[in-house]
Amino acid sequence: MESKAPYSELNRKLYEDIEPYDTGFLKVSDIHVLYYEQSGNPDGYPVVFLHGGPGGGTSPANRKYFDPSFYRIVLFDQRGCSKSKPHACLEENTTWDLVEDIEKLREHLKIPEWLVFGGSWGSTLALAYSESHPDKVTGLVLRGIFLLRKKEVDWFYEGGAASIFPDAWEHFRDAIPENERECFVEAYHKRLNSEYKETQHAAARAWTKWEMMTAHLLPNEDAIKRGDNDEFCLAFARIENHYFFNKGFFPSDSYLLDNIEKIKHINTIIVQGRYDVCCPVMSAWDLHKAWPGSELRIVPDSGHSAYEPGIAAELVAATEKMKCIVGGHGK
Repeated sequence: MESKAPYSELNRKLYEDIEPYDTGFLKVSDIHVLYYEQSGNPDGYPVVFLHGGPGGGTSPANRKYFDPSFYRIVLFDQRGCSKSKPHACLEENTTWDLVEDIEKLREHLKIPEWLVFGGSWGSTLALAYSESHPDKVTGLVLRGIFLLRKKEVDWFYEGGAASIFPDAWEHFRDAIPENERECFVEAYHKRLNSEYKETQHAAARAWTKWEMMTAHLLPNEDAIKRGDNDEFCLAFARIENHYFFNKGFFPSDSYLLDNIEKIKHINTIIVQGRYDVCCPVMSAWDLHKAWPGSELRIVPDSGHSAYEPGIAAELVAATEKMKCIVGGHGK
């Protein structure tokens, strides 16, 4: 993977805030309608941003990782979250539904192929999409790798990460009675799908706060406050738990790694925080070892969030490097 400029000389500063030049809604099923937007250069190189969670939604800050003079930046909210409707809906909401939604959006926007950018759950979805449609992907920028294997879900939701954040874990743990703590994902699934809205909201707040309190190397109060927003929490927690309870809707635990051969030809940069507690570095390492042609950049002073200064700098550098790589593919 070659770049015209040495990696050390690439821009690492987030770009300025920009506004979309196009927004819209795309009906992808009888139930779901997705919000999407385009910003940057309408004639630029297309890149699609896949947000995390699942259920996290996009935000204006997501546009800042890309040079707006070069990229045609496509953001969309996945089924059931943020501006997409219906809110927090789990029906017809699976990994494979989302994979086909990406294709429907690409076709709707008349984009032949594109760069795919995804972090955390977004990296999971980026891999699933690329393995399903490798001919439509010209490059991958992945962050905070999550392969949705049992050991990864167990690490974060069944007590592993509690050894590093015991204070935050107490709140998450204590929302569940002692006799139901054998499997927290299952116990929360029961409450997040309760017939009582109060029960759903209480579980959603506890689930969301656990992740928000562990996503940064240093505490981030703005992130933690998202755990007080019932509308955000309900979609985030319900959809995330729905996917994890159903093992990502993958046919096997190592499905994404087992199918790496399909995408080994795709230029890929992996950015991973050394102290990522949500998605520990072992998954990025396993992915890179299965895919030696990928480029792995471990950020020594960062946790999970894409907004960590070190992570953000490397993500911008990655999209800068990709300008030289994908530019040869045409628009």
